[in-house]
Amino acid sequence: METVSSVPVFARRNVAYAGATLCCLLWGSSYPAIKSGYELFAIATDDIPSKIVFAGYRFLFAGLLLLLFAMAQRKPIARLSQRQYGQIAFLGLTQTSIQYIFFYIGLAFTTGVKGSIMNATGTFFSVLLAHLIYKNDRLSYNKSIGCVLGFAGVMLVNVNPSLMDFSFSLMGDGFVVLAAFILSASMLYGKRISQTVDPTVMTGWQLAFGGGVLVLGGYLTGGTLAVHSMKAAALLGYLTLLSSIAFALWSVLLKYNRVSMIAPFNFVVPVAGTVLSAIFLGENILEMKYAIALVLVCSGIWWVNKPKA
Repeated sequence: METVSSVPVFARRNVAYAGATLCCLLWGSSYPAIKSGYELFAIATDDIPSKIVFAGYRFLFAGLLLLLFAMAQRKPIARLSQRQYGQIAFLGLTQTSIQYIFFYIGLAFTTGVKGSIMNATGTFFSVLLAHLIYKNDRLSYNKSIGCVLGFAGVMLVNVNPSLMDFSFSLMGDGFVVLAAFILSASMLYGKRISQTVDPTVMTGWQLAFGGGVLVLGGYLTGGTLAVHSMKAAALLGYLTLLSSIAFALWSVLLKYNRVSMIAPFNFVVPVAGTVLSAIFLGENILEMKYAIALVLVCSGIWWVNKPKA
């Protein structure tokens, strides 16, 4: 009887793990896609407003795609109360608009290596905030060990002489950490909203609203975006698709699972992003550090989700 009753729980966990891994692999694939996008759309490295416009269209189209998908499933996308519209608008403003503005500005004032590591602090924020908010999601020895192992894997992937520079820039490193905190807090807020609003509808509206704000803000600060080829349009289409799938699936996972169970999978993103960037951008990945980093990240995820004795 005990075995039979435990099978559905085990199966649900495996589905959740697979879904979280898929989300993080999709987000990891956005690293080389965005880098290629800057070239295809002729966006200069220091042209932050145009980068914001580019990101804005990606999320705006992703949100609209999700709303169309929800309509095809005959879900009521407009049958929301005034309070729910306000909550979703606030979620889109924080999780998509403000978070990405701080992230892009921060990256402009720090190195890519340090930015990647600082951004990984978001997992710690998620686990700590969940500990403070949810009684059934308290911080434990296993979770602490898992987070440390995962973070060690992220640091190993980014081993670079610049790591020896321990200077801290408020506009650079500080803004990236702030972006990570805003993302973690807003995702927990989204988990709360998803209890009363369908996750697909919620994610569609928040991405569309947040993306629209980014597009408007980017253009008002001097950004531009021109489609120079079909390849550029196809790339934007891919980024739109991966954003809609990953964000919608992540919202569903957070709705039905503990935050500390899902959040550590975020450590997979920078590792997958580095490896996929190397594969698609022709960089060298034949280094032992990538294999060790992957082992550390997977070990960290295992420790976080290790059943209690």
